[in-house]
Amino acid sequence: MSTAALGLLAGMALGFAGYFGGFWAFLLVLVLGVVGLVVGRLLEGDVDVRDWRRTRSEDRHR
Repeated sequence: MSTAALGLLAGMALGFAGYFGGFWAFLLVLVLGVVGLVVGRLLEGDVDVRDWRRTRSEDRHR
């Protein structure tokens, strides 16, 4: 499935949640979508958790 099609599906899901469930449903769908995206990227290996866990001292040594 193309990125454009996935974006369309995500937008439609957020639109339906906002229309039928109100703001809080929209926000819940948005947050869960972001969590799903991050988990999916982690499982695919596109994101490395070690990049997020760098400390300030490690940043100074680079």
